[in-house]
Amino acid sequence: MSQYTAEIVRMTTDEIDIKLISGERMHVLQWRRRMFWDDVLLDGKLQARSTGLWGREKVYGLIFGRNEVGEGGEQIMLIVDPRNSDRWTGMGDAVNGVRLETATGPLMAYGSLDPKNLEKPSTFSDWMKKQMGMEW
Repeated sequence: MSQYTAEIVRMTTDEIDIKLISGERMHVLQWRRRMFWDDVLLDGKLQARSTGLWGREKVYGLIFGRNEVGEGGEQIMLIVDPRNSDRWTGMGDAVNGVRLETATGPLMAYGSLDPKNLEKPSTFSDWMKKQMGMEW
């Protein structure tokens, strides 16, 4: 199992902040959406950038714990589904999904990228609730 634990601290349509803890060390992984580019920052330092109006990169590969020579470390993959969560108005208050994963498995998953979201509904009623976004 991975030596990291992850937790979403803040999520809006343009920003995601994830707290990563390894032992006594804490890191902040950030995703920022701008008009013409997206940035991924680790502890405030730019790690990756994707540009364009449409079709920007949504999967980012990062390496944590690399030594000064550039060896070692753990590979972590950040996946972002930047669509708005409110499919009726397009004015949701958060991205549709985010997932952080290592080679040994997911650290955290939310929304459309959560494996539970991919499970097929068992009844028609469950299907309607999922498709319409209703809960009762």
